[in-house]
Amino acid sequence: MMNYSFIRAICALIIGLVLVIWPDLAVVYLVITIGILFLVPGLFGVISYFANKSNQTSRNFPIASIGSVLLGLILVIVPALFVDILMILLGIVLLLGGIQQLYSLFTARKWTAVPVGFYVLPLLITIAGVFILFNPTDARNTAFIIIGASGIVYAISELINWFRFINKKPKTPVTTDIVDAEIIDE
Repeated sequence: MMNYSFIRAICALIIGLVLVIWPDLAVVYLVITIGILFLVPGLFGVISYFANKSNQTSRNFPIASIGSVLLGLILVIVPALFVDILMILLGIVLLLGGIQQLYSLFTARKWTAVPVGFYVLPLLITIAGVFILFNPTDARNTAFIIIGASGIVYAISELINWFRFINKKPKTPVTTDIVDAEIIDE
């Protein structure tokens, strides 16, 4: 059975490899892709409003669709404008990913021993996320290589954790809280 940890690890590995191999192009194409994701639905909204002339009096003017088209055009035409924002978002993703992995390891301690070495990589991923958040402009290409490398490390760490701890997870939930134990006993 495939679970979200495995899928998350594979996605992080692919994104990490792309960012390490092609940091300049990956950033530009990612922003352009986001622009297209705003542009296409916006165009459909505007076109469907004007194509259906019989309902124009009863329907609201598609302001949100026009805004989506304009934002999409800006992202497609001037992708470098939004690279710093994108870097901050990717830094946040790394930060949250590292924290989530640390939390998962702390949770796994409820049913099995977790060696200290397993905490090193998630901690490094968290530190990389913080570094990127505080240095988005200074090291644009370097930061994307760091994000990519951290994504690869995160993916490998997630896969190791998944393979190491999935068989040891109990079939029934482990309770450590007194309130939970009292509810189960009743």
